[in-house]
Amino acid sequence: MNPSEMVDEKDRQLLLDLARHAIQTTIQKGRRLPTVESLSPLLREKRGTFVTLWEDQLRGCIGFPYPVKPLAEAVQEAAVSAALQDPRFPPVRLEELPHLEIEISVLTVPKAIDRSQVQVGVHGLIASRGNRSGLLLPQVAMEYHWDAETFVEQTCVKAGLSADAWRDDNINLFAFEAQVFSEADLRKK
Repeated sequence: MNPSEMVDEKDRQLLLDLARHAIQTTIQKGRRLPTVESLSPLLREKRGTFVTLWEDQLRGCIGFPYPVKPLAEAVQEAAVSAALQDPRFPPVRLEELPHLEIEISVLTVPKAIDRSQVQVGVHGLIASRGNRSGLLLPQVAMEYHWDAETFVEQTCVKAGLSADAWRDDNINLFAFEAQVFSEADLRKK
């Protein structure tokens, strides 16, 4: 990831605070916070992002793979969606919020890649064919100790395709990089 695309420590903390506050406010009042006015240029820049919620295990993960919204706005929306709209989990309850760990992934723009160029620990992947698409963040391959081929296969499975769909010429494979940080990371400093 290009250093100019990296979010500094102050902005990482602000994004984590915005994510937590957006979830809490939406659960309590049914609405999100307005966008913060005095943001750094990077937080006003359109960026892809995902917010992952953990409560001993995965509790929600939703985001924007492409840069369609300013980063601060995208983080707030993704946080609320991860908490309340991830179809794999029931909505987060207010009493759960103190136990949730928030992790944010800030993405580079996805670019077409050949399967042979996939680097575990560096790339996140998007596999698509027709109206099917699946995305796995870079940390997923590391968490499961996958090699590059397994990572590509599992991204195809996430898209609702067969594991060997990547062998098909009609598959589109895109890679991106991510700066990943969490509340736990910042507490360690």
